[in-house]
Amino acid sequence: MEKDGFEQLKHQVEEWVREAEKLVHQIPQTQLYAAIGVVLLTIFFFLLVRLFKRAKPNTIVLTGLSGSGKTVIFYQLRDGSSHQGTVTSMEPNEGTFVLHSEINKKGKIKPVHIVDVPGHSRLRPKLDEFFPQAAGIVFVVDALEFLPNCRAASEYLYDILTKAIVVRKKIPVLILCNKVDKVTAHTKEFIRKQLEKEIDKLRASRTAVSEADVANEYSLGVPGEVFAFSQCQNKVTVADASGLTGEISQLEQFVREHVKA
Repeated sequence: MEKDGFEQLKHQVEEWVREAEKLVHQIPQTQLYAAIGVVLLTIFFFLLVRLFKRAKPNTIVLTGLSGSGKTVIFYQLRDGSSHQGTVTSMEPNEGTFVLHSEINKKGKIKPVHIVDVPGHSRLRPKLDEFFPQAAGIVFVVDALEFLPNCRAASEYLYDILTKAIVVRKKIPVLILCNKVDKVTAHTKEFIRKQLEKEIDKLRASRTAVSEADVANEYSLGVPGEVFAFSQCQNKVTVADASGLTGEISQLEQFVREHVKA
């Protein structure tokens, strides 16, 4: 009996297939091709959306001059410790983790990929490895020893702000004034104004750009006007922090603004 039932089912399926073939042959070729095209386009857009969601940047790049406190801030973000004070790194510190301040939060919290790139001039080209997936750049400035390093910090920041990938992708930049817990530290407003003045001077001295550099650099600001960070195509903001005391709330706000939880 079971065999007879199977044979009946087989014949029924074969009949359905024959009927389906007849219907396909009855459809005009133009309509058939149009239907196939719609299906293929739907599949293509579905895969494109899935790929876009998967490739959404989640990297925050910490950079700045050596001694500015980047590595201490990295450890504060990761585990809430200052890592015993000053840390000099010659290799990037890198990790994907839930921010220490969010560990006890309820619900699903998205981990953040944090990269601390050493500030030594020979190691700065490593930045180019991380910019393609950067959701934000944090440029750390030593607010205590700012004036002696103002020129060098401005040149480094200028190079970042004129990088083609940073401008094209409009990667937001946070200038993080570290060590503000010290009495003699400069305010973030003072640091912002001084950096703008120095970058304005750099603009004037770098107007003659060779053809080889044109593809890799963008000009800053508005011609004929004094430079201000508000003129940048990507958003540039300034904030306070103290790596040693763990006061990094403005930095954490920046991180979560650009890497959604």
